[in-house]
Amino acid sequence: MAEQTILTEEGLKKLEDELDYLRSEKRQQVAERLKVAISYGDISENSEYDDAKNEQAFVEGRILTLENMIRNAQIIKDTDITKNVVSLGCKVKIEDMETHDQEEYTVVGTTEADPMAEPPRISNESPVGKAILGQKVGAVVKVTTPIGELDYKIVAVSRPGSKKKAADKAAK
Repeated sequence: MAEQTILTEEGLKKLEDELDYLRSEKRQQVAERLKVAISYGDISENSEYDDAKNEQAFVEGRILTLENMIRNAQIIKDTDITKNVVSLGCKVKIEDMETHDQEEYTVVGTTEADPMAEPPRISNESPVGKAILGQKVGAVVKVTTPIGELDYKIVAVSRPGSKKKAADKAAK
């Protein structure tokens, strides 16, 4: 049985867009590279040809991976997210109990994790993600990290885009 891919609606759209790009544009680009490399003659010692074949294998492998991920996707809908319990797809604000610094994260499946996003998108399988998942606002959780145990308080939980939606309503 194939492993489920946990995705937000936005994450599913990104995977579908990537798949469409690979099928429609990237395949054509690689085929053109192969055609040019073959035109150079003897392919037994043709590094251009080898490189293009490797890229073709990568693209086809990625297409299969994306198709499998999309086929086995479990979609997290915004309406499934409550405002007081940490769940997949929600934005959560936590406070470090020692330094009182606050951070905001979006909790997502491993496929969508992106620590460089704004706010960072952390995996439900990361140490922080595991510790806060299912916890209520006000709960204090212990997170085991490489530098030791840290205590975090869950300050707020919201749906993704809730500030934007509120700002959009206010602008109307």
